[in-house]
Amino acid sequence: MIQPVQALRSHGQRKSFSVMLKVWRQAGPTADGYLETFRVGDVNPDMSFLEMLDRLNERLILEGKDPVAFDHDCREGICGTCGVMINGLAHGPLKNTATCQLRMRSFKDGDTLVLEPFRAAAFPVVKDLVVDRSSLDRIQQAGGYISANVGGAQDANAILVPKKQADVAMHSAACIGCGACVAACKNASAALFTGAKVNHLASLPQGQAERKERAVNMVARMDLEGFGACTNTNECQAACPANISIQDISKLNREYFWASLTSQD
Repeated sequence: MIQPVQALRSHGQRKSFSVMLKVWRQAGPTADGYLETFRVGDVNPDMSFLEMLDRLNERLILEGKDPVAFDHDCREGICGTCGVMINGLAHGPLKNTATCQLRMRSFKDGDTLVLEPFRAAAFPVVKDLVVDRSSLDRIQQAGGYISANVGGAQDANAILVPKKQADVAMHSAACIGCGACVAACKNASAALFTGAKVNHLASLPQGQAERKERAVNMVARMDLEGFGACTNTNECQAACPANISIQDISKLNREYFWASLTSQD
């Protein structure tokens, strides 16, 4: 009887292979970091990148060694928890793909992969590939909400929103807050993240009451957290797994400028 794996191989599927990993190891925020080399064999092409790291950690644990720390949660490209630099690219080589959705078939036998954490002053390293991205949460808390007391949930058609506006809002709302835009930017700017959060609510009628305060407060918090300035190199858009557009940065600038000009009204 042909085993399932053998059957797959007989239909032209790639066989298992091995990769060499150079992984950033750092015990804590103030500890010195270094790259440690591991060979991971028997890698199935259909494995996700995180499953490959799971395999490495299973081996390290059996050997009594410290496993590699990395962020993960839903593993469905939704939550934004995962994220590492793979050969210098946030989330790896595939466009619009989070690390957890990256499959090992994107690499080939014998490849050397350098894994580093997202690097930014506002993202201090916790351990190995894990960074503290709570600075993004604090930007959101500064104004990424509405405080209207709406009572129970309304019928979906109770508040009429033109489709064009709804589409714009939904596009901005797709941001998963992973921080890849910050990691990819040479200035470690959070303008794309902040722009998406501001414009999501600015595009909807429910977000109008606090529109001015939202833009001013969220930009102020972004600056306070130590993120750099945007210089329009577009690396953020290229790295974003949710395909957030740099148009959100342009809209953020307009929202902030308008709010600043009219704040005395």
